Amino acid sequence: MSKDQELRQAAFKEVGKYQDLVEADTYRLHYHIMPPVGLLNDPNGWIQWNGTYHLFYQWMPFKTGHGAKFWGHYSSEDLVNWTHEDIALTPSEWFDKNGCYSGSAIEHNGELYAFYTGNVKDEEGNRESYQCLAVSDDGIHFDKKGPVVHLPEGYTPHFRDPKVWEQDGSYFMVVGAQTEDLKGAVALLRSENLHEWNHVGVLAGGGEGRLNEFGYMFECPDLFDLGGEDVLVFSPQGLEAEGMKYQNVYQAGYVVGAFDAQNGSYEHGDFFELDHGFDFYAPQTTEDEQGCRILFGWMSVPDQDEQDHPTVKHQWLHNMTLPRELKLVDGRVYQTPVAELEGLREGDVVEREVELEHETLEVNGVKGKAVELKLEDIDVSEGWFALEIGGAARLVYSSGQRIFTLERESYVDGVVEKRQTEVAELKDMHIFIDTSSVEVFVNGGAHVFTARFYPAPNDESLRFTASDKTTFNLKKWDLRKVF
Repeated sequence: MSKDQELRQAAFKEVGKYQDLVEADTYRLHYHIMPPVGLLNDPNGWIQWNGTYHLFYQWMPFKTGHGAKFWGHYSSEDLVNWTHEDIALTPSEWFDKNGCYSGSAIEHNGELYAFYTGNVKDEEGNRESYQCLAVSDDGIHFDKKGPVVHLPEGYTPHFRDPKVWEQDGSYFMVVGAQTEDLKGAVALLRSENLHEWNHVGVLAGGGEGRLNEFGYMFECPDLFDLGGEDVLVFSPQGLEAEGMKYQNVYQAGYVVGAFDAQNGSYEHGDFFELDHGFDFYAPQTTEDEQGCRILFGWMSVPDQDEQDHPTVKHQWLHNMTLPRELKLVDGRVYQTPVAELEGLREGDVVEREVELEHETLEVNGVKGKAVELKLEDIDVSEGWFALEIGGAARLVYSSGQRIFTLERESYVDGVVEKRQTEVAELKDMHIFIDTSSVEVFVNGGAHVFTARFYPAPNDESLRFTASDKTTFNLKKWDLRKVF
């Protein structure tokens, strides 16, 4: 039996061994992608190919900690119903024996080309990094071709997460990197055939330009056209908190600029966080067959109290965000839940015109563990307005301070913690609640908050409070269980 076969069998055995324990968890999500067992992290190889969506993911099946990652695999025809496919990649070869780390996929000559980082460590923990290629003719079974990029000069072995695309007749790859002087950077490479790659240079960061002092590592870069501009998404590590910004251990965000494919240069503006909540990292995008730019993110942050999540005792950890469509509006990236998610709705919509005046209100028919809420035409005339979810999370808008806040009970110690951003006027909120996750899209997706939270299993309440007077139109749908 080959090493690959051994690893596959061991993973399948782990799924079967813990299936009952995993499925008994009341915090198991109803409509978000999760691992069948163990730990899930970054979205990988995200693509629509031959009409089918393929989302691969970083998977550690043997524990709820990190380690020698596999590429797990889900597929879907509609972004709502998902099939867990065979394992795509196992850490079975000399060039990826300590993990098939994150990467991307591209269609080429009718085949699916997956690029990923092969992580290798020696007995002293010294790291080697290879950017590797695996090819599939059915999107399920992959033939590893081995390393196609060795570490270029000027970087430490923290060189990973290749994202590949075609532009102007050439292929380009961006890689998350750390320069030898320990600066976060995005490296750019170019190829004419996807097999032989030339290092062009540092595209962003690396001690130069607007991102010259911007942390010690950039992960999961993604460069794409959006609304006629070139958006670079990446996840920097090593930023210090700055007011309401950069509150998580690591960040995920973007800059907007212009990429010159001829000389490999990129001029860009300032960095903005993509999500203001507690749990969002390592996003990856693809362009679907309708020309929409769709993003998945990992609903967690590395090294941020991961092993304190209560799901660990049920032998699973973490999930993806919902798929989100991106648009560029006045130089900023807006995120909205993809329209296909309306397919989750079941039963009749509950519609209410709500008026609050210095009171707390539970609205008849508006409660639940897996629900979608739309609050439109919101008018917080003065004071503050809040929505409490299951007694364990609150959304608060202060009209005087013009600040939107997400609070949650910490799953570490029960103390309330918060994330915030400035919102000049609260107009609308689109909210997805799924047992132990919440995603909040504010003002048409101009601001987004994502978090895990852990309400008491018997608390399905949704409570609205206004310190003074608040009015809004409310719609609520129950959402069906697809996992």
